[in-house]
Amino acid sequence: MSEQAYFVGVDVGTGSARAALVAADGRVQEQAVEAIKTWTPEPHYYEQSSEDIWQAICKVVKHVIAGVDKQKVKGIGFDATCSLVILGNGGTPVTVSKSGIAEQNIILWMDHRAEQETAQINAAKHPLLKYVGGQVSLEMEIPKLLWLKRHLPKSYGSIWRAFDLPDFLTWRATEVDTRSLCSVVCKWNYDAAAHSWNSEFLRGADLEELTKDKFAALGSDVQPPGKPVGKGLSQRAANELGLQVGTVVSTSLIDAHAGALGMFGCRADNNSSKNDDVQGKMALIAGTSTCHMSITRNACFAKGIWGPYQDAIIPGYFLNEGGQSIAGHLLDHVLKTHECYFALNKKLGGDKFIYQHLNKLLEKLAAERGFSSVHCLTQDIHVWPDLHGNRSPVADATLRGTITGLDMTRGVESLAIKYLAFTQALAYGTRHIIENLYEHQRAAFQTLLFCGGLAKNPLYVQCHADICNLPALIPNEQEMVLVGAAALGAAAAGHYDSVESASKAMGGTGQLLKPNPDTVELHNRKYKVFLKLLEHQRQYRDIMQGRQT
Repeated sequence: MSEQAYFVGVDVGTGSARAALVAADGRVQEQAVEAIKTWTPEPHYYEQSSEDIWQAICKVVKHVIAGVDKQKVKGIGFDATCSLVILGNGGTPVTVSKSGIAEQNIILWMDHRAEQETAQINAAKHPLLKYVGGQVSLEMEIPKLLWLKRHLPKSYGSIWRAFDLPDFLTWRATEVDTRSLCSVVCKWNYDAAAHSWNSEFLRGADLEELTKDKFAALGSDVQPPGKPVGKGLSQRAANELGLQVGTVVSTSLIDAHAGALGMFGCRADNNSSKNDDVQGKMALIAGTSTCHMSITRNACFAKGIWGPYQDAIIPGYFLNEGGQSIAGHLLDHVLKTHECYFALNKKLGGDKFIYQHLNKLLEKLAAERGFSSVHCLTQDIHVWPDLHGNRSPVADATLRGTITGLDMTRGVESLAIKYLAFTQALAYGTRHIIENLYEHQRAAFQTLLFCGGLAKNPLYVQCHADICNLPALIPNEQEMVLVGAAALGAAAAGHYDSVESASKAMGGTGQLLKPNPDTVELHNRKYKVFLKLLEHQRQYRDIMQGRQT
């Protein structure tokens, strides 16, 4: 019988660092969380500190491994937000802040300071942009580097290394600069097809300095996820983390991509089939925002959807990435701006309990009105949900929300139906992404998989199953991002022969929710209205701008 093996998964989200001790079968044994600092010096500017984040990681890793023999910890995998980390000579922090404070050396993923730089890069229409749905996002790293050059030239001139946060973590753990294909192809416009950085693109973006010394500042060694980095943990990092020197460290993943890796290996409780085709799965990492991840054997170029990213999660597959800028945050907004919110919060004691109450109330209202499904409650109420712009598949940050069918109803009943309409609208948005992929000849989906905060809301998941007419699978292990990070460590350590094998072995099983066949026609009609709301919004703008009479 083989010795028990454990793997550590580290996940750095927007507001915290988390770690988990994960067994080889994907079961989370221990986990810990530590808050990290964010500075917001002005609107749309968000800054963090690489040293603060590393110290938080050390604390949570030490906690989760405290009760286990360190020799049994065979590997560690890191995932993090796609934030920009700037280091100077010797690996010292270089400020990204107008304040000049060196500690503030990270531009957070959600920072929107580089709007003009993004527009300039997109105006050049370089062929590489076909891999990001036709345009870079202002949340990607090349526009942020151009902002640094324009606004903080001293910091830009001091760059020794510019890292995506997940790659900074593997460098800090090993003292070896190996970049993950996941980060550089998804967020840095690396040319995966040519296996190189593109000098012409960087010069066209006015970032010629980054081409020096074989692109040293951007990383000249790029490897797929799940590969060992250097000789494992350095003496310094091993001491800080409480692990053995040389413990295997894997190349990293972006946080949502780690969640997708964990979920791609998950199967329904009653499905023991080993022939579970990963190509038929869409993984939704559904929290404040939602990421829609899917992989194919053949490249799918879909306008308004990021990718195809070659080998970005699992080698041999192309990743397409859709998303909604606000999802859980949108439902919270609907809840907290309603007149009933404060009374409900006082009565029920928290948002989670309010959502549970609303879900039960919707069932009661449907029964009282003689409806076979809660979906019938919104036959005359239709929502376009992009209050914060559309990430995919329209890729228009200027779009805003629309609701039709308002009446004079007040009280909790009006909140329940409005909440249902917005929850449905998020699912119609997912259907819009799926149908856009189909228009570009993507192979058919068989299953939707869910993790994140919204996966715990049964109405959200069932709406997706019914509206997309696809079964929805919710993993029994809720912390799939941490499982995905640990799976990287397991693959890099050779415990499994590939990242795909690690995902299948550690993804576990989940509960399958089937779509309701009785609501297919209703949702087909409502989806037609959903698309009309987009068409009409554009027409209204044309009228107001004098382009249409």
